[in-house]
Amino acid sequence: MSAYEPNSRYLREVLIFCFNMKKSAAEAHRMLSNTYGEAAISERTCREWFQRFKNGDFDVEEQHGGGREKVFEDAELEALLDQNSCQTQQELAGSLGVTQQAISKRLKVMGMIQKQENWVPYELKPRDVERRLFACVNSCLQGKDGRDFCIAL
Repeated sequence: MSAYEPNSRYLREVLIFCFNMKKSAAEAHRMLSNTYGEAAISERTCREWFQRFKNGDFDVEEQHGGGREKVFEDAELEALLDQNSCQTQQELAGSLGVTQQAISKRLKVMGMIQKQENWVPYELKPRDVERRLFACVNSCLQGKDGRDFCIAL
């Protein structure tokens, strides 16, 4: 085993070399493990990088910084939806700097669904039920000629 401790970028550059030499991800992992031992990346990580290379992405820099995803509050997402409820999940993700999958999961937890290109609650809030009931009662109490009439209970 080598005394050199490789960093992640270096290992990914070696993977590009192996990929260009028509090695499989498993072969590349074996070579790295034999050379660097515990410092080598996992076979799963090799496969993931090989898939990127197959898709034409040869950027060896970390895409998301290697840390946890950015955490955002429901209030931030609700504020964006209040501004414009027609935004797509992709647009919301871009505004909050998170993945589309994170937005999708959070919307589901919040009970929001998309109806006619607008994000709305799956279940009505009590104030919305009351508002709809009030609108129905008012429309029923108004005659066809536009005059109000009362129903004695």
